[in-house]
Amino acid sequence: MRRFAELFEALDGTRATGRKLALMQAYFAAADDADVAWGLYFLTGRRLKRVIAPGRLRAIAAGAAGIPDWMLERSHAHVGDLAETIALLLDDGNAVPSERPLAQWVGALKALRDADEARVAERLTQWWRALPRLECFLLNKLLTGSLRVGVSAGLATRALAAAIEQDENLVAQRLMGDWQPDAGLLAQLRAPPEAGTIASQPYPFCLAAPLEGEPATLGALADHLVEWKWDGIRGQLIRRGSQHHLWSRGEELLDGRFPEVEAAAMALPDGHVLDGELLVWTDGVRPFGALQRRINKQKPGLKLLREAPVVFLAYDLLEADGADGRAMPARDRRARLEALIAGHGGDATPLRLSPLVAATDWQRLAALRAEARSRGVEGFVLKRADAPYTRGRRRGVWWKWKVDSLTVDAVLVYAQAGHGRRSNLYTDYTLAVWDGAALVPVAKAYSGLTDAELTEMDRWIRRHTVERFGPVRSVRPEQVFEIAFEGIQPSSRHKAGLAVRFPRIHRWRRDKPAAEAGTLDELRGLLEAVRSAS
Repeated sequence: MRRFAELFEALDGTRATGRKLALMQAYFAAADDADVAWGLYFLTGRRLKRVIAPGRLRAIAAGAAGIPDWMLERSHAHVGDLAETIALLLDDGNAVPSERPLAQWVGALKALRDADEARVAERLTQWWRALPRLECFLLNKLLTGSLRVGVSAGLATRALAAAIEQDENLVAQRLMGDWQPDAGLLAQLRAPPEAGTIASQPYPFCLAAPLEGEPATLGALADHLVEWKWDGIRGQLIRRGSQHHLWSRGEELLDGRFPEVEAAAMALPDGHVLDGELLVWTDGVRPFGALQRRINKQKPGLKLLREAPVVFLAYDLLEADGADGRAMPARDRRARLEALIAGHGGDATPLRLSPLVAATDWQRLAALRAEARSRGVEGFVLKRADAPYTRGRRRGVWWKWKVDSLTVDAVLVYAQAGHGRRSNLYTDYTLAVWDGAALVPVAKAYSGLTDAELTEMDRWIRRHTVERFGPVRSVRPEQVFEIAFEGIQPSSRHKAGLAVRFPRIHRWRRDKPAAEAGTLDELRGLLEAVRSAS
């Protein structure tokens, strides 16, 4: 536990990628296999299922600290993070670091799920008083399932591969999907390449980098494959061992949720893996909102299957006849994919081919890009025709050339503390637009400002707080931000009657008074414009 706590603190204190890599590699090299597995589990963004509800945790902490509930709430509001608040309140400065392994602490936390309330309070109080502040903080983060570490899963994988002297791509592939953080994990990762992977395991996804300059800087258009950028769920469709599996890019197994796609997969020959997009498709592609009706349905009913039929639009072939084809040039993989779909899918089935976009030059392609929203897509993906299928976001392989974002000016009405290194700053904002004389929340945003701007806003928020609701502060409606978002759709779950997709702060409108911010009618107009275009 001590080693992982020290690693967590060191990672939180640096932005240098090389330094983070070295820190993780040193941890993996020194820890035993069980601790390596759990350390990797947390570093790659996975979390324990919450052991105790925050309300119950606050009550136990107040009792352990000998303070009334309201005082703990005030302390929490000031600090901004419950785990840190408890660690500060219970720190007497005399505790010694724990040599108990991380894996054993995880086991102890899991055991609390079956304990009665008195036992939970007794154990937590004992641990809080015995651990130094940093380890107490980490324990609370694990306890609540809210641990966030400022490293990417790819960087953690790279560090582990270096520590165990194994090929990075092979380690990344073996960590795809559902793996268990136990001592046996390291044996699987150290196995030679010929040992292979399990039949249901997907490949690491190739990701597109945003195109920031003019597309002509990429070279000749003829050297690229151009496809529409679809607004669906990225996934891999696997047909191996006479079985089929469907994985999302988030490494979630989707088996059973899209039975029409899985039935089509059964027509594929064994030993094939396709990369593509799940979309609702009737007379054409439907907006993402239609797909949302299907996402959380483990077993969709016949009515929903008829109203929102899903297709898998394939755009790459990663494995054919049991052989990994990712090293082949994109144009060759595409030719093999076209032949596969022609023989085992097609437009009359749920297994279809993502079409290539034909244009004679970049200027003509730019004109087609202007039609993206009317086609229900987000722009283009530009794939270098001679490039292999790589892992992660490697610049120069795939580029995404998206349409310009939608924007609206909105007023800051609520603020909440961030996470990780931002846990002491109010960085998570709720923004609203005018509906007559009232402000109606329409988005939550926590990215887009510089560190200096965030610090300035934090000071402003603390000075202009109107009310407090636990960790949330309402503020004077004076600050205006232009927010950018990728889409807009009706929503019965939101007071505004609509929801925006992927909102983020585009700029701080210091020049604009709150009275001149955007309106709900303005957003409704954007919604109608998007609808009419499609």
